[in-house]
Amino acid sequence: MKSSLAVLCLFLCVQNSHAASLERFQSYLRTTQAARADFQQKVYDKSGKVVQESNGNFALLRPGRFRWTYVKPPQVIVGDGERVWIHDADLNQVTVRRVTRVIGATPAALLAGASDIDKAFELVEGGEKEGLQWLEAKPRDKESGFERVRLGMSASGVEAMELVDHFGQTTVLRFSNIVRNPQFDPGTFRFTPPKGADVLGE
Repeated sequence: MKSSLAVLCLFLCVQNSHAASLERFQSYLRTTQAARADFQQKVYDKSGKVVQESNGNFALLRPGRFRWTYVKPPQVIVGDGERVWIHDADLNQVTVRRVTRVIGATPAALLAGASDIDKAFELVEGGEKEGLQWLEAKPRDKESGFERVRLGMSASGVEAMELVDHFGQTTVLRFSNIVRNPQFDPGTFRFTPPKGADVLGE
C-alpha cells in the first residue's frame, strides 16, 4: 500500500535547490487541482532482481481524493477525502483507513499540500541521472515505512519516481499520458464495497 500511495506525489514540480523546490511546489498547489496518468511499476529486491511488475492508471483531485487502479493483479485504491479504501479483487477484500492515519509523513502528504511540509520531510537535491534532475524527499518520522522518495524530472515534468523502503526494496515508477486539471465525474472518487466483500479496518 505504501508503494501505491507513494505515487500520488508524482506531479510535484521542483527545481534544483531546496528553496526553489518549495517555491515550485507552492506553484504546483496553486495551478494543479486535478490530474490523471498511466504508470508502469517495478519492484526490485536488495540484489536488484525484479520481484513484481504491474501497470495501471490513476486520477487525483485535491484535496485528498484519488483513484489508483492496478490492471494486474487487479487492485483499486480510492481516497474519498476522509478514508482510503483498498480493494483486492482476487480476495474480494476491502481494507479501509482514515486518511489522516494513512497519509501522515508519507509521499501522499506531498500531494495533500501540507503547509508544514518541512516538518514532515527533508528535501535534498539528488543530482542528475538518466537525463533527469532528481529531488530526494526523506521523511523525518523514522517509523514512516520508507527511507526516501526520489522524483525524476525533465523540462516537461515528473517522469519517474523511486521509493526505497526499510527492507531494501526499491519501487520504480514511470509515468506517461499525464494530463493536468482534467474534469472528473464526482463518482470517480467514491467507493462502495462490492457485495459479499470482507471489509477490514475503520
